[in-house]
Amino acid sequence: MAQGSKKAVLYAICVNAIITVLKGVAALVTHSAAMMNEAVHSLMDTLNQVFLLIGLKRGGQPADNQYAFGHGQKKYLWNLWSAIGLFSIGCGLGLAHAWHAWKNLGHIERPESIAFLGFEIAPIWISGAVLTIAFVLEGYVLLVAGKEFLSRMRADGRRNPFRYLAAADDPTLIAVLLEDSIAVTGVILAATGIGMTQSTGNPMWDIGFSVVIAVMLGFTAVFLGMINMRYLTNIRDLEAERAFEDIVKGHRAIERYHDLRSVIVDDTHTVVVAEVEVREEVLMRAMPERIAEHERKLLDRVPEHRRTEAVLEYAETRATIQATLEATEELIDELEAELKRRCAQVFHLTIEIDGIAAPSKLDDPEQLDQ
Repeated sequence: MAQGSKKAVLYAICVNAIITVLKGVAALVTHSAAMMNEAVHSLMDTLNQVFLLIGLKRGGQPADNQYAFGHGQKKYLWNLWSAIGLFSIGCGLGLAHAWHAWKNLGHIERPESIAFLGFEIAPIWISGAVLTIAFVLEGYVLLVAGKEFLSRMRADGRRNPFRYLAAADDPTLIAVLLEDSIAVTGVILAATGIGMTQSTGNPMWDIGFSVVIAVMLGFTAVFLGMINMRYLTNIRDLEAERAFEDIVKGHRAIERYHDLRSVIVDDTHTVVVAEVEVREEVLMRAMPERIAEHERKLLDRVPEHRRTEAVLEYAETRATIQATLEATEELIDELEAELKRRCAQVFHLTIEIDGIAAPSKLDDPEQLDQ
């Protein structure tokens, strides 16, 4: 999953860096407000995707002494900073530039032609060429991100891309897909504003569409911020919970379950917690043989002349405990294995049997000889 996201991010960084330079130069020579806001848009996209790449690298670090489940949530944190910070800045800069262009509407004279390599070129052709290049390059990046998004959607068994966009567990890929979609839309808006200004002679079309581009950046910041905030606030994994319900309802040893909860740590780690009530008749079916085997092993460690009534009683009690724990641990392992098979993101399953947590370690068998 991370490799697919990283590929989309790297493509986006390279393409948007090139487009930022082209749009910036075109905006300076043509004095187009829409083109300048598109340059700001592409600059924010480039910086944002650098943040996304940092988040992918930091979030891919394995678990250690400080981070028990790995560093996956750092990805959401970097995404959140980039979304709210950079796109909010981009929106503010865009609106400020549109305001500046409107205030100086009668003071800035737009050039009739621009000299380039001995040729006189009309500004509309420069803008058109830059926007065409931007449309092709950003469309290609959108295609790369879109293919990765659709392959994930099909792998998860989903069919509605809009619902999957809001529910997908990889906000990095969503950010790249959304940014590239908006980038292509921004190119179309800029081309429309510049074209309307060229055909009508009214520069307000150019300024008006530059405002639309800036506002679009603001909405992007809010939407991406909301997506990343979900995974930083202990959201439940409903897919894993539904899978657990289905497993225990069909399991012959489980009477019922309750207090089912889950938390998504990151897109590859989900923790599920539940309490189950076991059917005693199923659990006890092979219990006499288990108890007898454990008791035999325990008594084999005690010399014949030391097997007092107290020792025999202790061995029987302890063998019963060991056999019960063994049976319940096998049941829990079976449930966890089946849940992980259905939901690969489940990292850990914690189950309490009848609400009683089993001790983690038995006493030393040598105590039988005390």
